[in-house]
Amino acid sequence: MFTGIVTDIGRVRALERRGDLRVRIGTGYDPEGIDIGASIACDGVCLTVVDRGRDAEGGWFDVDVSAETVSKTALERWTEGRRINLERALRVGDELGGHIVSGHVDGVARIVSVTPEGDSRRFVFEAPEALARFVASKGSIALDGTSLTVNEVEGRRFGVNIIPHTREATTWGEAAEGDLVNLEIDTLARYVARLVEAG
Repeated sequence: MFTGIVTDIGRVRALERRGDLRVRIGTGYDPEGIDIGASIACDGVCLTVVDRGRDAEGGWFDVDVSAETVSKTALERWTEGRRINLERALRVGDELGGHIVSGHVDGVARIVSVTPEGDSRRFVFEAPEALARFVASKGSIALDGTSLTVNEVEGRRFGVNIIPHTREATTWGEAAEGDLVNLEIDTLARYVARLVEAG
């Protein structure tokens, strides 16, 4: 489990297709503190560490990404040098600063527009049809692994404001209209929708 609070910006150092996709990610995390088999959310996708180490470029860890995961997420956009949001798995006693995030991406959303609004930037996204009903005004949503609050919803489109701190501490400062992002709906929203359907 994760919180959607990004704690490092990693960099894709290498991609190797070997049945599945093997990715080496440069990180500011101490590789000696990362266990083999540990889960790390990479742009919101929970991936398992299969190797780690340190070299002249700094710390790194390797993950294997299945073809299924690539097909259901925006990871196919990953290229060498790309910066990605990272979060270590939640530990008992950690502060829950965002909301409960599983790292199991539900689908891919598209950035429709980015406009300045005060010191913030307003992003409008378009969600897949099957997921739009789970997005609620003032509810939580995870986009590229970042816990964000939904401002408003209109059909398949919804808006969020991203403050300067979030833009600096994540990859959101680089996001642009037309980009695809990993979307994970709030678990609570999923269960409420199920209850309403059952009622």
